[in-house]
Amino acid sequence: MEAEQSRSLPGYREPAAVRTFDAPEALETNFYEVRSKSALNRVPKASQMPFRWTVNPYRGCTHACTYCVSPETPVLMGHGRTKPMADIRPGDMVYGTRREGNYRRYAVTHVLDHWSSIKPAYRVTLEDGTELIASGDHRFLSDRGWKYVTGTEWDPGRRPHLTLNNKLIGMGRPPGPPEDWPDYRRGYLCGVIRGDGHLGRQFRLALTDLEALRRAKTYLDEERGVDTAEFAFASAGKPMRAIRTGRRDNLAAIRELIEWPRGSRPEWCKGFLAGIFDAEGCFSGSLRISNTDPAIIGWIVESMHLLGFHFTIEDLRRENGLKVVRLLGGLPHVMRFFLTVDPAITRKRRIDGTALKGNARLKVEAIEPLGKGHRLYDITTGTGDFVANGVISHNCFARPTHTYLDFNAGRDFEKQIVVKVNVPEVLRTELARPSWKREHVAMGTNTDPYQWVEGRYKLMPDIWRALADHATPASVLTKSPLLLRDIELMKQVPGISANLSIPTFDEKAWRATEPHTPHPRARMEAVAELNRAGIPCGILIAPLMPGINDSPEQVERILELAEEAGAVSVGGIALHLRGEVRGIFLDWLRSQRPDLLPRYERLYARGAYAPKAERERLAALTHGHGRRFLLPARAERPPAPTPVRQGSLF
Repeated sequence: MEAEQSRSLPGYREPAAVRTFDAPEALETNFYEVRSKSALNRVPKASQMPFRWTVNPYRGCTHACTYCVSPETPVLMGHGRTKPMADIRPGDMVYGTRREGNYRRYAVTHVLDHWSSIKPAYRVTLEDGTELIASGDHRFLSDRGWKYVTGTEWDPGRRPHLTLNNKLIGMGRPPGPPEDWPDYRRGYLCGVIRGDGHLGRQFRLALTDLEALRRAKTYLDEERGVDTAEFAFASAGKPMRAIRTGRRDNLAAIRELIEWPRGSRPEWCKGFLAGIFDAEGCFSGSLRISNTDPAIIGWIVESMHLLGFHFTIEDLRRENGLKVVRLLGGLPHVMRFFLTVDPAITRKRRIDGTALKGNARLKVEAIEPLGKGHRLYDITTGTGDFVANGVISHNCFARPTHTYLDFNAGRDFEKQIVVKVNVPEVLRTELARPSWKREHVAMGTNTDPYQWVEGRYKLMPDIWRALADHATPASVLTKSPLLLRDIELMKQVPGISANLSIPTFDEKAWRATEPHTPHPRARMEAVAELNRAGIPCGILIAPLMPGINDSPEQVERILELAEEAGAVSVGGIALHLRGEVRGIFLDWLRSQRPDLLPRYERLYARGAYAPKAERERLAALTHGHGRRFLLPARAERPPAPTPVRQGSLF
């Protein structure tokens, strides 16, 4: 031990002792010693894992996530528009919520992380027709607090979950944006120029917000080739910019563009409302558009009627005839207005500080399982929630572990390791409870229990003793032969089985991709030793990386050695590039194997997984060859390493 200090970690009552070790394996690594309240972790019921319980004495190196909603789900961005969930990126600004006193209010927040996976999915249908596609572990804000999509009332899966008596909180299903058609552009120009422009012997449009000015300038050029000059406009109020032209042909084209239409057309009406709102509208609790021109007020009313908005007209009884068209229905209708007509000025679309209200028609009508195999996405935000498809969505409870502890989702997973120093005694207490049914416990499915520092803390021996004393079957997945230290203790555990991850025997590939792991030969020797001791042990060739460790010769060598070691099973798992691991791995390729970069960009262009054909090709490398690997029926096969674990290899 070289240094000791303390730091408070969220979720732990007592400060963690922070230690560093003077060893090559531990350079630049901090170890946070904490006292955990529990040891047994329940696997979510919807998980495809073949076990229900895990024990993880360490948090770090790897993490596991639960994924939320479908890729097409529209997320409300900080600029007041929506973006599909799959297109969100860390650093984006989105709307979440914050509690202020007795009210929860909308607030703009950063996206901290974004990832995806294949999960079982459910369809939640609401009264207004909104459909929400989400995992069973996702939570929505309801009239009775946060509720999971699925759960039970009495058995171990008991948790607050949605029922047909619940109503979700939010604005309701967002409409799609208007089409950028000529009708929309003409309508926008008519609204913004008639509302705030001057058209006589010269045309001039002066605005304080560049977004509307630039949109008008672009539409004039694209619709009629009207070339305008931009300049600083002197005014007594705020600094303004303006566009102008005095050419006769340009003036004639502008007059033609802003003519009133013959009959109401939906896209023109959307554009007109966007333009007149940018010119004369405001939103401060309610949405209003003011004007003195009866023709403009008439077309605002006509457009509102056509698009299905409810409103009232307020006559201020001034000499200039000023009237105000005020939108009715509260924030849900304001957001429908913004998203339907798409005003250009972001400042006027902000809803920060607006209180959440439950007046939208968001009663739960149905909850239907859609089965397995759905790609779902999740994000982590600064507020802990976001607006998805018009309702408030919570970051999944199993979001990346370190973000709960104020660590980031990148390098901190490798360099900031949390050590639960009291796990053995807590586990013994939990296993002694009369309610414990001696179900299978899997280790190494979230973090490697035999990572390097286990040689210092020695937590696993007492964990094995506790499992043996309470007749609890268990399995372990690891990359380290350090588990041989505990072989005699493991033999006392009923139904014990093990798997070691060995992706390659090629010296160059191993040093390039797993520089901080034990040598593959040492791992294979551990497989042989475990099987000789009567502990069923197999191997996982994971990850299989195209062009790096997937040649038939390389895999054949592993299969030969696995057979010699008496491995009871061999499995192959294709490389996953999920979340931040994708960037880490592609950066590694750029520096070490630039010849493979185009191939990987093509294979992983659509997400974290290689195409099905490629995955099947890689999996087939481990089958056949005239060998027979058997896994005893009593031993449960531990799963493949989670995709994010692979990040620790690089």
